[in-house]
Amino acid sequence: MSSPPVTLYFLLATMVLLWAGNYIVAKIVLRELPAVLLVALRTVISGFIIAPFFFRRFMRAEERLGWRNIGAVAALGFFGITMNQFCFVMGIGRTTVTHSAIIMATIPVWVLLLATVLGMERITAAKMAGMSLAISGVVVLQAFRPEYAAASKPTVLGDFFVLLCALLLASMTTLAKRWMPHEGVSIVAAGYISGAIVVAPVIWWECRTFDLRSITPAAWAGVFYMAGFCSVICYAIYNYSLRHIAASRVAATQYLQPFLATLLAVVILGERITAPVVAAGGIIIAGVYVAERSA
Repeated sequence: MSSPPVTLYFLLATMVLLWAGNYIVAKIVLRELPAVLLVALRTVISGFIIAPFFFRRFMRAEERLGWRNIGAVAALGFFGITMNQFCFVMGIGRTTVTHSAIIMATIPVWVLLLATVLGMERITAAKMAGMSLAISGVVVLQAFRPEYAAASKPTVLGDFFVLLCALLLASMTTLAKRWMPHEGVSIVAAGYISGAIVVAPVIWWECRTFDLRSITPAAWAGVFYMAGFCSVICYAIYNYSLRHIAASRVAATQYLQPFLATLLAVVILGERITAPVVAAGGIIIAGVYVAERSA
């Protein structure tokens, strides 16, 4: 494969930075909006943005897969995208950006584990060592919890929701690769469009007790940032990159995300970096690296 142009690496860097900023923006927006309402607004706005662009692709996908399998695409997208985002927002509202970013870094390990269970990958001693190392990093993160200010204290429930988020995304990635390897964009689009249809009534329900007029322009900007940039543009860059450079190179850029998110959290939110967090992050990144290098 020929060397990718500088423009493509610029797009990948933009994607990583936008996704790292997603952690910070979510924490700030949650100061004004209930978590469930934020998820609903983000999903509906993303669905409206995506629908016009991917309508023709859906029609082409229907010709290839048939309506029966289109339903499977929508279901996979709903759980892998909409429910994934629900768990992310519910989690990050109850834990720190640092904990969230470190836990999300385990996604390649869960992909490898699920692929092994489904017979898509062969387990080796190196892969097992890498997966065990990464999982032990999550254990370290939970075992050593220093005192934080109450407002920013990471909780087990918050970390659990983020872990569910990682598992849902890993499941979607693995199942899509197993049964629908060429429908990545369709699955993402189907996830947001089907999610928008399902959660639209949630906005009405939440607005019975919450006045949308109380949301500040800054918070609205955050919602549109999460919906437009993180949900649409980043996934578009991700899928575009996979068509032009090796998947391993795209995956390698994700190693930067925990570090960028943590740096932004320290600078913008004033989060503290402790020795156990640094140790856990290092163990997880090392485990992911070992597991992926042997894949």
